[in-house]
Amino acid sequence: MKILGIDGSGLVASIAIVEDDNLIGEYTTGYKKTHSQTLLPMLDELSKMVELDLNTIDAIAVAAGPGSFTGLRIASATAKGLGLSLGCPIISVPTVDALAYNMWGSSDVICPILDARRGQVYTGLYDFDQSGHLNVLKEQCAVDFHDIAEEINSLGRPVTFLGDGTPVFAELISSIIQVPYRFAPAHVNRQHASSVAALGAVYYANGDCEPAADHRPEYLRLSQAERERLEKKGSLQ
Repeated sequence: MKILGIDGSGLVASIAIVEDDNLIGEYTTGYKKTHSQTLLPMLDELSKMVELDLNTIDAIAVAAGPGSFTGLRIASATAKGLGLSLGCPIISVPTVDALAYNMWGSSDVICPILDARRGQVYTGLYDFDQSGHLNVLKEQCAVDFHDIAEEINSLGRPVTFLGDGTPVFAELISSIIQVPYRFAPAHVNRQHASSVAALGAVYYANGDCEPAADHRPEYLRLSQAERERLEKKGSLQ
C-alpha cells in the first residue's frame, strides 16, 4: 500500500511517500513561501528522487484542518486535483491528530497547539497505548489556551507540547501548567507529511477515506473575513 501524504496546514509545507511500513521519501520546508509555490514543485522533485510513478499511489492523505485557511485550501485543492486525475481516494487526516502522531511511542500526554489567533489555539489531547495506538483524549478543537490548560492540569500526567503555538504560549505555559511538561525538539515539533501519510494508512486500512470529489477541508471556525462580514451584519454571537 502506497500513500502520498500532503500537509500545508501551517507555515510548513510537506510532501511524503509511505509504502507499507516504510518512509520512501519526504520533502519538508518551513520557509516563508506560499504553498502554491512549493507543494507541486516539491512533489515533482520528490517523485524524481525516488523514481515514483504517481499512478502506483493507492490513496492520498492530506492534513484536512484546522490550520491556516489559505494553506488548507491550497493543500486540499492539490490533493483533490491529484485524486481526481489519478482516480485515488482522499484520506482526510485531522491536522492536530497528525501532529500528535509525530510523538509516537511517548508515554506523555501529547498536546499539539497551533496558534489560532484571537487568544485561541487549535489543540487536542492524546496518548498512545502499549500497542502504539493513538488515543484521542480530547478531539481537536479551537479554544482559549486557559481552557486546555485546565484540562491538562486535571489529568495530572506529564505532557509534551508541540506545534507552532508553543513559542507563542511558552510563557503562559510556564505560569499556569501545574504538571511536569516539556517541549518537543525541532525535528518533530512541526507538521510532517510522513505523519499524515502514516496515520492516513491506519485510517485507510479501516476504510476511512472518501472520493476525491467529496473532499473538503475542516476549518473548525470562521475565517477572519467571514467573521468581520457577519459582525457588520450583526449576526455573529
